[in-house]
Amino acid sequence: MNNKIEKLYNEGKVDQAIHLLIKKIDEKPQKVENYLQLSTYLIEQGSADQAQKLLEQAQHLVKKPRELSYNLAVCYYMQGDFDKALNLLDQIPNDDLTLYQKALTYLKLGQSQKALAYALTIKKIDERVQELLGDIWLSMGEAKQAEQMYLAIPEDKRTAKVYFLLGVTTLEKDRDQAEKYFEQAKQMDIKYYHHAMNQYASIMKMLNDKEKKK
Repeated sequence: MNNKIEKLYNEGKVDQAIHLLIKKIDEKPQKVENYLQLSTYLIEQGSADQAQKLLEQAQHLVKKPRELSYNLAVCYYMQGDFDKALNLLDQIPNDDLTLYQKALTYLKLGQSQKALAYALTIKKIDERVQELLGDIWLSMGEAKQAEQMYLAIPEDKRTAKVYFLLGVTTLEKDRDQAEKYFEQAKQMDIKYYHHAMNQYASIMKMLNDKEKKK
């Protein structure tokens, strides 16, 4: 990775960083690191389709095209092509990054047990992994385990999504606390809050109905 370009990118000079990387690729089209750095930036900027095109072209230019596989798998994942993503991930050694992406992909495919198996194999557990494990447990209807995972995330690292899902997992046993979590999610990101209210409407209705029957 080019540290000078990384510094520019982190300072918010995204266009400048991307332009410099394109220039470097033009100068040395065989150098794999420049493609990885540029594709990472494009993915982070929401241009997974552009990153995919870049990496697919690069496969014919670099000496070790397999080194591009992880980033390319992420591109496929972000565009909903989960089978293609898994096909590439299966060709890469199972380090923590690969295991995380596999778990994420299997979760999207609705194969929660497989997702859990991969997620539990990850060695370094950070807030991203805790959130993923929470999502997997929730998809399996295990609200208590999901809640424990979300609560394990330090407060300063919790997103609107984490607070919202804490609300979902707490709703049945402690409605007041759940409402507080929902309010925190709303304060952090009102757009996400409304999207999530629609996304989780069926789960919320089921929990509400259970509450009324008590």
